[in-house]
Amino acid sequence: MSVRLILNADDFGLTSGINRAIGELHSAGVLTSATLMANGPAFEDAVAVTHTHPTLGVGCHIVLTDGIPISPPESIPTLLGPDRKSFRPSLTDFIQALIRGKIKSSEIELEALSQIYKLQREGITITHLDTHKHTHIFPVVARCLLDLAASNRIHAIRNPFEPDWSRALNQGSLARRLAIGMIASLKPRFDAGLGLHRDRILTTDGTVAISATGELNATTLARILAALPPTGTYELCCHPGYNGSDLDRVTTRLRAHRDIEREALLKEIPRAIKLENAPSLIHYGTLFS
Repeated sequence: MSVRLILNADDFGLTSGINRAIGELHSAGVLTSATLMANGPAFEDAVAVTHTHPTLGVGCHIVLTDGIPISPPESIPTLLGPDRKSFRPSLTDFIQALIRGKIKSSEIELEALSQIYKLQREGITITHLDTHKHTHIFPVVARCLLDLAASNRIHAIRNPFEPDWSRALNQGSLARRLAIGMIASLKPRFDAGLGLHRDRILTTDGTVAISATGELNATTLARILAALPPTGTYELCCHPGYNGSDLDRVTTRLRAHRDIEREALLKEIPRAIKLENAPSLIHYGTLFS
């Protein structure tokens, strides 16, 4: 069997321009999956796009940093930033609080479950779970998500670790590559937690383009596709969109680059799927098939 590839766009629901790009890319056959932010400003628009594109796999993009929580703030105080109304705006602050034991796992579970339920109330069959800024690389977050996936019949979760062959492409800044190399030491604990749910929850052999986030263009995408192993299942994580005025009103470091990623997918994926050993494009809902 040839290598299988999930083409997943994060930040579904963040802006209408991102939603429009996801719908267009899926219709063009160059995007198979997206993860929806329950607290995204353009959530309702994303739900409409989802129902218009029933073959698009839609996961829940659990947000624990940046933005407004779904749960009442008083019920999740350890997840909140200085204003006591929204999440910590900095990933570094979230990580430091997590490492110091200042974030309660029960509050992670409560907020994640609230986000899952919000999607399900809209009639969305959630194909998988992942997290904004890959916070489930940390065992306490991963454990919460795995338990919630198992109890809510969600049969897949993102493997938040980039495989060695992808990291060897040396894409992205040196600082980002060093950080990704450091967190690779957490992978055995993720694998062990996943092993406890082996019969109910699947994942991939890794997620590619994490190092290239913010620098994923046609050239870097072509290199990734050319380096794909002949077998296995991988997710390509991307952030396509339209850089419109609605993007100026949200917190994100990816702005003009969302146009670049959209154009890269339109250019390189059609080329890749015409090759003799082309990857099979799937979404997380078809991992069991």
